[in-house]
Amino acid sequence: MRILNVTASYAPFLEFGGPPVKVHALSEGLAKRGHSVTVLTPDWGIEQRLNNASAAPGRSPFGWKIVENGVTAIYLPTWLRWRALSWNPAAKRYCRARLQDFDVVHIFGLYDLLGPSVGKACRARGIPHVVEPIGMFVPIVRNIWLKRMYHAVLGRQLLWGAAAVIATSEQEVEELSGGGLLRETIAVRRNGVEPPSRWPPDGAFRRAYGIPADAKVLLFLGRLSRKKSPELLLSAVAALPAQLRQQDIRIVFAGPDEDGVGKQLMREASHVSLENRVCFTGPLFGEAKWAAYRGADVFVLPSQNENFGNSAAESVLAGTPVIVTEQCGIAPLLADQAGLVVKHETASIANALARIWSEAGLRERLASGCAEVTARLGWDEPVQEMEALYERLLKRKTDRTPQVGN
Repeated sequence: MRILNVTASYAPFLEFGGPPVKVHALSEGLAKRGHSVTVLTPDWGIEQRLNNASAAPGRSPFGWKIVENGVTAIYLPTWLRWRALSWNPAAKRYCRARLQDFDVVHIFGLYDLLGPSVGKACRARGIPHVVEPIGMFVPIVRNIWLKRMYHAVLGRQLLWGAAAVIATSEQEVEELSGGGLLRETIAVRRNGVEPPSRWPPDGAFRRAYGIPADAKVLLFLGRLSRKKSPELLLSAVAALPAQLRQQDIRIVFAGPDEDGVGKQLMREASHVSLENRVCFTGPLFGEAKWAAYRGADVFVLPSQNENFGNSAAESVLAGTPVIVTEQCGIAPLLADQAGLVVKHETASIANALARIWSEAGLRERLASGCAEVTARLGWDEPVQEMEALYERLLKRKTDRTPQVGN
């Protein structure tokens, strides 16, 4: 099959979080299975990163082009940009010249202009397109009125005009169907996780940030955003029983700041007398990211809403138990095997932390369970599911095409 993946962010721009990692894994996985895969994405400054590119870049009529591991990535010139929103006029020209060369198009994400532009072109040409909202369907925080306007103007046509919509958990299925999408158009396909090419040496993260080997390290890794509620981790530590608070506890926030949340966390840490126990590392990628997972005792994802929760899956892959809220789509895969699932509230998170540190053998049992859960979190199965879905969509298109001479 000839597959076009459309995404607002792609490698090497990993600072955008989980989406570029997901699209990269699915694209390369499908290419390994013999499919022709192209990724269409905005250029967020590829020229500044060309020296670090593992594949030789070139030019196409539409922007920079990098071919790596069987995947061709086209980086469209970005004319205007606001946050993660970009305007890429070359998208229409690309669709006119190249879209007919593809059998199926997969659009990742919402709240951008690239996806709706390509989706409209697909519908005009009768090319089946799949939309994967990646947890963005329900506006929760930041510019809610703008997101609702997006759905009214662009999002509804994109989603309701899709041949299929991908949800990564049953939780996301409920959100999509609750928003009016027909359940029969929703396909469930979990995310996967891929181990690093090599693991960092033991103790590397603690040495890098001056954290004692015997300290208890709590890790939050992800965007410091209101949606992910990192402040609940601070309040949970502050709510621990006195005998636990007296121990050497370090709280690590690893990720890019969003809307000044990092500064708010510092103020909150000072308010609850934890400012000397908090470490802000900024975004971590590659070996540094995996060193953080392996250097932590517990990973905590106190999010208000996660369609899946890739960071929790990565922590489990690294062998570090997790605490996640019920609002995380990955929660059923981890519950009481590789982690604890809690309510989105301070008391529940504090109770889970107290259990892990006080209940005999609990942390060790959860750490041992990480290996079993990891075996179910690889990318092979999701890639095969996408391949099967695309094939069904193409067969449906063929069955509906009038046969000449009949």
